[in-house]
Amino acid sequence: MVATLTRRADFVAANGGIRAPMPGFILQLRQRGDADPAIRVGYTVTKKVGNAVVRNRMKRRLRALARAALPESGVAGADHVLIGRGGGIERSFADMTRDLEKALTKVTRAAQK
Repeated sequence: MVATLTRRADFVAANGGIRAPMPGFILQLRQRGDADPAIRVGYTVTKKVGNAVVRNRMKRRLRALARAALPESGVAGADHVLIGRGGGIERSFADMTRDLEKALTKVTRAAQK
């Protein structure tokens, strides 16, 4: 089950977790440490990326990526935050999918240490 982060405190807490920068986005992961095994995900795109139309397109792409990859590859009991970067709009969806798989592998390895 994948739930969505909505509270600012959850985003701020995830900022102190593990980071995996990729060309189109940054993935942040934070183990919650509670008994809930649910995977939670949040999305953010700053105004530096572009106007509202561009930011919303980027968020839709990030949501589609997360829907495809997180149920199988996400870390249970953790918060995942996807931060859109300027190059994310120009990258192909297939490249971004590969990048997300690589980022999930990286943060999963780091979380197990």
